[in-house]
Amino acid sequence: MYQYIEFIGIKIYLYGFMISAGIIIANIMVYIIFKINKLKFEDFIILESYAFFGGLTGAKILYIIVSFDLIEWNNIFKLSYFNQLMSGGFVFYGGLVGGGIFIFLAGKIHKIKVMFYLKQSIFILPLIHGFGRIGCFMAGCCYGIPYDGIFAVTYPENSFAVSGISLFPIQLVEAIMLLLIFAVILFLQLKIKYEYTIESYLISYSIIRFILENYRYDIHRGIFLGLSTSQWISIVIFLLAISILIKDRIFNLKLK
Repeated sequence: MYQYIEFIGIKIYLYGFMISAGIIIANIMVYIIFKINKLKFEDFIILESYAFFGGLTGAKILYIIVSFDLIEWNNIFKLSYFNQLMSGGFVFYGGLVGGGIFIFLAGKIHKIKVMFYLKQSIFILPLIHGFGRIGCFMAGCCYGIPYDGIFAVTYPENSFAVSGISLFPIQLVEAIMLLLIFAVILFLQLKIKYEYTIESYLISYSIIRFILENYRYDIHRGIFLGLSTSQWISIVIFLLAISILIKDRIFNLKLK
């Protein structure tokens, strides 16, 4: 795959480009929806800024945890190796947890109704994540199992993936699933004012991620009792989201 393209002599790395494109598109959509519904876009930007910092921090921390045995700790104080470690390697679920913690911290500090704004904008998570997975496909990270069927892909030697063998394009499959989640949640939110957007996102993605983990081949995932770190986290998130959904449904029925 192409890790980068050149434009007027400048290398544009497609992993970062795809994530940036997803963030820009997501923010434009939120801006339009918030303006139509007369909501404060400024409050959303505050929450997003905290989420971005918390997400990066959480994603890096979880990556270090699951890759602990693979990290060259004897070289950790070498600037070149430290920069390499910090610039690459992030785990989405760590970012989700870290971003969530910082969003609620922002709500406390700035007196913002976090849950209200999350329900209005949760659709951007699968959108940005979907763009990010396309970036993963281009870079070769988060690659799939050996596979020689239709749509199999073989990466060159300079990519993050195992080179020279045909692999299942798991990144594109997940990207498609994420964009479907985005489309469905946005449709329900706009058309019928669906109240359970957060729970629906967490439930649907945790199921998809649990299944797709079986088709991943990269080793930076951690395995415990036959399940990857992300599969265990998927189980926890699924159960938590289901319990919140049931609790909210019971509460709303009592109000009626």
